Amino acid sequence: MGEAAVLTANPQKSLFMNKVKALLPEGGNLNMCLTCGACSAGCPATGLEDMNPRKFLRMAALGLDEEVTSTPWVWMCTMCRRCVYACPMAVDIPQLVYYARQSWPRDQRPKGIIGSCDQALKNSSNSAMGASSDDFVFVVEDVLEEVRESQTGFEDLQASIDREGAYYFLNQNSREPVTEPDEMVPLWKILHQVGADWTYGTQGWAAENYCMFLADDQAWEQVVRNKAAAVDALGCKVWLNTE
Repeated sequence: MGEAAVLTANPQKSLFMNKVKALLPEGGNLNMCLTCGACSAGCPATGLEDMNPRKFLRMAALGLDEEVTSTPWVWMCTMCRRCVYACPMAVDIPQLVYYARQSWPRDQRPKGIIGSCDQALKNSSNSAMGASSDDFVFVVEDVLEEVRESQTGFEDLQASIDREGAYYFLNQNSREPVTEPDEMVPLWKILHQVGADWTYGTQGWAAENYCMFLADDQAWEQVVRNKAAAVDALGCKVWLNTE
């Protein structure tokens, strides 16, 4: 009988994955994958660009750095972290995706996300839609007046702005005051019913932060610091971000 064939695998060392592991607590558990596929089963981006979380992680582990950092799939991941919750080993795939996004030159990242991030940096409201604080105040006061006049039981509904000393500082997705202002009301009613002490602020009131999705750390930090400064300026104890 002939000698048994011996198959050897020599995967390329993954510089990208090793770099990411060095940045995450406990390496993000990136070397703990059991290849069970639980991450892909509930992922809304599974199948797009012929990719899924399990495949993405395995490619990274095998050292396919160029493929991992160039696939458009990283921009289709919603960063929802459903894969992490489903994973029995809590492998942090979204962080791997995040750093893959950072490997793209900024001007080659999705134009919609770039535009939304840059728009938020242009004004103190941090609205990705470019809504000014004056417009926000006008819409809030207009909608509030309408609810008080037309809805029984909510004649004393409150939606204060820049009220110092409120316990909660509430952020608002700027899509709602711009395109669907009535969508703000249900949350106001919930806060009213539970007796919450809250306020909006004219600075940093927009809840969204597309700079995070753009993987632009500096811009992301700038937006967050502006919002935090607004919370501190009003002396609020808790920052409620609806995103």
